[in-house]
Amino acid sequence: MALSTFVKVSGITNLTDARYCAGMYVDLLGFSLEEGTDKFITPSQFNEITGWVSGLEFVGEFLTSTSYEVEETLANFPSIQWIEHDRIEPLVEMEGKGKGLIYKMDLKEVRRIELEVAEKLNSSGIIFHITADHEKLDEEDMEAIKILSDNCKVILGAGITAENVKGLITDLNLYGISLTGGVEIKPGLKDFDELADILEALEVED
Repeated sequence: MALSTFVKVSGITNLTDARYCAGMYVDLLGFSLEEGTDKFITPSQFNEITGWVSGLEFVGEFLTSTSYEVEETLANFPSIQWIEHDRIEPLVEMEGKGKGLIYKMDLKEVRRIELEVAEKLNSSGIIFHITADHEKLDEEDMEAIKILSDNCKVILGAGITAENVKGLITDLNLYGISLTGGVEIKPGLKDFDELADILEALEVED
């Protein structure tokens, strides 16, 4: 089995999520590596989780760190192959250093982005990760996303359901989608319903 599109799962905090995602052939697992964030993972927790999974790559997720601080942090996470950041400057400063780069931005801000910025992201190989604090996308949201996805690689992390995921990928010309890991009720016990339904909707036969 495989998935029909590129998938990142953000905010991984437990082995149960990580193993399930690996088994579903997700492309990237994201870990919050900036201290003080809700889902912050220590190097030992990261190693405990990632030591049991294979076949995918790992993303270090940052909000405010400078490029120097990111590099200092990553020294303790040598298996991180990707960097996601809410600020563009640190990503630009880390171009050409062997890491995949993802720029995360809220949909409210996306509408102000000029096409030149999208084209710059595309030429730099930076993936644009669009998120939102509302669950349903309106026509204005869709139009803003489509303009950007026609000019750079966009992964969408908002408004996705098992019922609409395939349509969104096609209609918005998305490079992929982003989902969010959850919190274990107790070790080994998770409510996978929404995550599982979306991933299962994307399954294709090899």
